[in-house]
Amino acid sequence: IPSLLNTTNLFNVSETNINVKDESDFGAFLTNDKELYFVSTRNTSNKKDRWNDQHYLDIFKTIRKSDGTFEEVNLVKELNTPFHDGPVTISSDGNTIFFARDGLSEGKYEVSKNKTKIGQQGLYKAIKVDGKWEQIEALPVNSINYSVTCPSLSKDGKTLYFSSNMPGGLGESDIWKIAIEPNGYGKPENLGAKINTSDRENFPFITEDNVLYFASSGRQGYGAYDIFKINLSTAESAINLGKPVNSEKDDFSFSFNKLQDVGYFSSNRSGLDVIYTVLPICKANSLITVNDKKSGKMIANALVTISDTNGNILSSAATNADGKVSFDLQCNTEYLLKISASNYEDKTATISKIEKGGVPTTVSLDPLEVIITDTEVILNNVYFDFNKSNITSQGASELDKLVKVMKDNPKMVIFVKSHTDSKGSAAYNLKLSEQRAQSTVQYIISKGIESERISGKGFGNTEPKIACGTDCTEEQHSQNRRSEFTIVKK
Repeated sequence: IPSLLNTTNLFNVSETNINVKDESDFGAFLTNDKELYFVSTRNTSNKKDRWNDQHYLDIFKTIRKSDGTFEEVNLVKELNTPFHDGPVTISSDGNTIFFARDGLSEGKYEVSKNKTKIGQQGLYKAIKVDGKWEQIEALPVNSINYSVTCPSLSKDGKTLYFSSNMPGGLGESDIWKIAIEPNGYGKPENLGAKINTSDRENFPFITEDNVLYFASSGRQGYGAYDIFKINLSTAESAINLGKPVNSEKDDFSFSFNKLQDVGYFSSNRSGLDVIYTVLPICKANSLITVNDKKSGKMIANALVTISDTNGNILSSAATNADGKVSFDLQCNTEYLLKISASNYEDKTATISKIEKGGVPTTVSLDPLEVIITDTEVILNNVYFDFNKSNITSQGASELDKLVKVMKDNPKMVIFVKSHTDSKGSAAYNLKLSEQRAQSTVQYIISKGIESERISGKGFGNTEPKIACGTDCTEEQHSQNRRSEFTIVKK
């Protein structure tokens, strides 16, 4: 059970407006024309089945509306008998139906020792003529000795899946299939131990992409019948659909219409069999590729952090050797990305809302224009406005590079030396350079660098880069106005 609780939710579940109080409803099947067929005990004119003291099942249908609710329910009179009828499966073109029916309706039954007539479920086929089901015929697989029920037809109409306790199975009831041939039917084929167990497997449903959903009481589950799925085209194992589809009660009769992107199943978790709607939880995937903006080279080990629009970090991972990393996302949700890598400037990006599937995103990082020697970190000039010491946007951009270098080298300690040109008095220049040095230090600390790792001092015009005195050109003055970032400790 703990391992099942970790199963990722695949569907959202809600009760339909079909269900009737105190009656059993199940076997919902939605056609491509939005007709929903199902079976129910709501026909109170029927006799009661002594096994469960409920009325015999009949086949009903309704129309699914655009808001997911259903129109008035009607009895499919031409398919029903005084005994059990249904559930059904219908071809993709809507013109052929296979359905289960109690053998008692045709006088096919055995008599028990206490004189009780015991009819077995069998499968029947009908064709739609002028909107009605006609030409009903029994399938040759039927028998008075075992049950054949719960049909499901493949998209191409060439294979019929069903449940049966016929001889040759692995348990009390198994999932089987039979080929539908131009002139009849093939031999029943058991689907084997990948699906069937020594207990009960029932209610198969095959999707158009060859995924089989079925109910089983013989596999690890929450209790009673649980619904499983298996891709028949691969070698994978059957997986439990988990909650909220499965519960501690009987969960069964799963079907899905891919065209309408909606499915149905039944459960007796509320006491009687009730039909529920399932809507797939939309999942998307974003493949992030990180490269060098100048060379185009892929960047390995770049840290990609994904956040919601409020800035809450949801996940982070490093790119692989090909510069790629992927994240599973919710559909129709916007995300923020932050990408950082050694020797590159950090970058942010946005992942727009994805409706479904995967969307690739390429992020190009600017190489960090920083030279690191044994003694100093060399940036482009950090400019200040004339006669001011506050950090400009250009200065901040350069100092951010130093912040990144220090974060990438957590033991590095820096001493900031701030210099001025020789204009103005020596005392004024010394004061201004000290203010600029301390503004620089405070900016670095504000970006998350520990105060013990950064310090600074102003040197005025006492250490000119170019000793030109009062004869300096404007270009020479510019080179003398500088900040130097000496490495005290690496």
